[in-house]
Amino acid sequence: YQTKLEFALKLGYSEEQVQLVLNKLGTDALINDILGELVKLGNKTETDQTVTNANTGITCEASSIESQRSESPLQEDVTEDGDNLRPIVIDGSNVAMSHGNKEVFSCRGIKLAVDWFLERGHKDVTVFVPAWRKEQSRPDALITDQEILRKLEKEKILVFTPSRRVQGRRVVCYDDRFIVKLAFESDGIIVSNDNYRDLANEKPEWKKFIDERLLMYSFVNDKFMPPDDPLGRHGPSLDNFLRKKPIVPEHKKQPCPYGKKCTYGHKCKYYHPERGNQPQRSVADELRAMSR
Repeated sequence: YQTKLEFALKLGYSEEQVQLVLNKLGTDALINDILGELVKLGNKTETDQTVTNANTGITCEASSIESQRSESPLQEDVTEDGDNLRPIVIDGSNVAMSHGNKEVFSCRGIKLAVDWFLERGHKDVTVFVPAWRKEQSRPDALITDQEILRKLEKEKILVFTPSRRVQGRRVVCYDDRFIVKLAFESDGIIVSNDNYRDLANEKPEWKKFIDERLLMYSFVNDKFMPPDDPLGRHGPSLDNFLRKKPIVPEHKKQPCPYGKKCTYGHKCKYYHPERGNQPQRSVADELRAMSR
């Protein structure tokens, strides 16, 4: 036993490990067999230690992240972000026809748009679709994945605008009016590629609202993609556009691509951080002043 113990100790194994192996193999075991078991036991112990250390590291890192979150000044903004997000009103017909390449009323397109906003944390999402879209698909009005409409209606996300038949003729209410009216009254966002020019001409306040709160979009296969700059390059970012109060500060103007080499002076419509608040004359104005 002493010889085997000394042999194992020289190789860096502990007495406890040797005893474990001898209890398993018996005191008459050969040194080669003992060494083989010690190697297996050593590998197992190292693995257990690695897992323990990894778990400890994860716990420490998690607690560190939690402490950073609790100390972060933006914690309140993050927690209350759901309340800060604007209501969303989706033009269901516009979105469905857009996803169906203007040939098919694709209900899947509506679902993709709704999911995009729900995943961002929007709690108030409403879709308007004419009630006659509940009817069976016809060659002149193809519709796919119609069960999605029923499902969204049960979830109180989709609303069917009224329609009825009078002497065999369908009477349809103007769904665009529902969309603009609800978005205006709830101070929300209209999701559509329609400009609503007829409704914008009805009321000046509606025109201003449509100009400032219309969110256009594109579909790349099954991916719903609104623009990062909904009101153009000098407007707010998409994140701030969808919020009641902007969180991320941003310059109203994009930095001038020419920088200090810009020749427009104070007439330049881009942002010049190097000028500060001081107006700067253009190169032409400088030459005129020098000639005088």
